Amino acid sequence: MDKMEIFKVNLKGMKEQTAACDFILDDEFFQSIGSENVKKGALSAHLDVVKAAASYELTFHIQGNVVLPCDVCLEDMQLPIDTHNSVVVRLGEEYDDDGDLITIPQDDGFVDVAGLILEFITLAIPIRHVHIPEECNQEMLSRLRQLSPNNTQTQSENTADPRWSELEKLKTIFNKD
Repeated sequence: MDKMEIFKVNLKGMKEQTAACDFILDDEFFQSIGSENVKKGALSAHLDVVKAAASYELTFHIQGNVVLPCDVCLEDMQLPIDTHNSVVVRLGEEYDDDGDLITIPQDDGFVDVAGLILEFITLAIPIRHVHIPEECNQEMLSRLRQLSPNNTQTQSENTADPRWSELEKLKTIFNKD
């Protein structure tokens, strides 16, 4: 059995008005789904499905940690995730996804929630993710400070090349006209 098969929820086969599923999201999940942003993590996802007259409301609660590189020192860091998301699914002629309403083929009746879960995790990650300063790689921070344009030692090494000053003189000669 395919490991990603557990993420396919059979909506047509629901006998009750409500159903619940729990998923464990580990490194294997992120590899199997081909995630570009998140490669590692330890999360749990709880899914509640509520059947209405012509649609199904899927409510997700995802929590745990993902491992991402720090934007400052590039060392791996744990980033906590705790997100609640909902989406409405209905049965129709062909697949259509326009944000909060997803239409899946009537003949199929299954919705694959793996992509939705990955999307919700990705949306919960802040644009900038950094360690608290004490946890950043101090060697990398020291090297960054050395290379910083605000570093006076670096500025003195990058003083103007004398050839450029000679060219500046030419500009003033030609601009006198």
